[in-house]
Amino acid sequence: MAILLSLKKKPIIRYEKMSAMARKLGSEVQHLMKSNEALFDFRPTQVPPLLLIIDRLNDPVTPLLTQWTYQAMVHEVLGIINGRVDLSSVPDIRPELREITLLPQSDPFFATHLNDNFGDLGASVQNLVKDYQSKTQSQSSIETIADMKRFVEEFPEFRKLSGNVSKHVALVGELSRLVGRDKLLDVSEVEQGLAGSGGGHANDLRAVQTLIAANDVTPFNKLRLAILYALRYQKNSSNAITSVTNSLLQNGVSEQEAKLVNIVLNVAGADQRQDDLFSNENIFSRGKSALKGLKGVENVYTQHSPHLMDTLELLLKGRLREASYPFLDAATASTGLGGAGAGTQGLGQRPQDVIIFMVGGTTYEEARAIARLNQELAGQAGGSATRVLLGGTCVHNSSSFLHQLSSAPFPPSYTTPPQETASNPTTSAERPALAVQLGNINVSVGGASGTGVYRTASTGEGISLQADGIRDGVKDLWGKVRQ
Repeated sequence: MAILLSLKKKPIIRYEKMSAMARKLGSEVQHLMKSNEALFDFRPTQVPPLLLIIDRLNDPVTPLLTQWTYQAMVHEVLGIINGRVDLSSVPDIRPELREITLLPQSDPFFATHLNDNFGDLGASVQNLVKDYQSKTQSQSSIETIADMKRFVEEFPEFRKLSGNVSKHVALVGELSRLVGRDKLLDVSEVEQGLAGSGGGHANDLRAVQTLIAANDVTPFNKLRLAILYALRYQKNSSNAITSVTNSLLQNGVSEQEAKLVNIVLNVAGADQRQDDLFSNENIFSRGKSALKGLKGVENVYTQHSPHLMDTLELLLKGRLREASYPFLDAATASTGLGGAGAGTQGLGQRPQDVIIFMVGGTTYEEARAIARLNQELAGQAGGSATRVLLGGTCVHNSSSFLHQLSSAPFPPSYTTPPQETASNPTTSAERPALAVQLGNINVSVGGASGTGVYRTASTGEGISLQADGIRDGVKDLWGKVRQ
């Protein structure tokens, strides 16, 4: 509410349909806006602002990945708490650097380079040191009263620059040490494969098992790899989730920690997630996943794109389906902001202000992606560009995300493998070779039910929406092939 009032926005609200928490939060915000109409009496806009409330558990992958941009990497490896970083465990650290402040508001170097990848960061810190050295040399000659006066006037800034250089040299040095010690490059390469299109089940399983058995990979990193593997291949009939979990127990991971594999599957597995996180449920999404990383990928370690960006892409194109992300007040669909199937008034328009709030916490990787999106939108449309603001209940790294799950009061059954649903066959023999759903008509080839045309319960989507989805999928896939 404080953000909405400070921005002078009275948004319409959409939420993630499968998230009870997102709906509850949206209802509370709407109730408070209606109860305090005088506070929200702002000048109306042609297209009202949009508050989109989503759930962290719809994308459990992003907070589990090793990060390679400055701010995200510091938070993942060392932790940023209220703008402060604890370096007390760093070998031979100077007393004044045991705890440092890391805020873009007070640190020009950090503000400029917080989204730089680790490879570029070394050169940036080197230039910072060279700049400091040149200024040090310029102060070495103090021969006149004027020289003394100039030195006294510039000394506070000079001392501040000295502390800033020492801070970033210590940070980058410690990050580099931990990358080598914990084999983070090897771990991250496997993580990115699991989060993306993957190298095939057999190759991914072999890579995960190799790192779990490695003595120089930390137990926590082994756990992250196992969870990512389980999420990626949960619906694969040949998955070895039980075997991977047993390997954790044999290689330094405690039984309590290993239970997190099943907990994550029970609260954020394929049957609990609203969207196709790994783009492997149909031919169009598989094609999109395969081509997704071909454009704009900096390196193999940063090829992952948060699922949030797929949602935003659909929203900005007017294709975010109301069936999956409904309006809290159904009457607002007439504004034309509902995408496919919404009202005709204002159709094709998109809000100038989009506020994303992630229940359960967001990440610095998502913040970086939003920052880059805002830059692209500003370059395309000038002053009339859509502006996206990201918020959440906290900013996660992998440790805080898994701690949040391990400390939640889940029932004991959540520590056992989730039961497969009837709609998700577990063997290739049960799966149809081809299944096409058109409204309440299902065309199936092969599978346990045999080949034929079947009538199913109406889903409310209708043939037209299904046809829109197929058409959009073909267009997107063909467009990426042409690129």
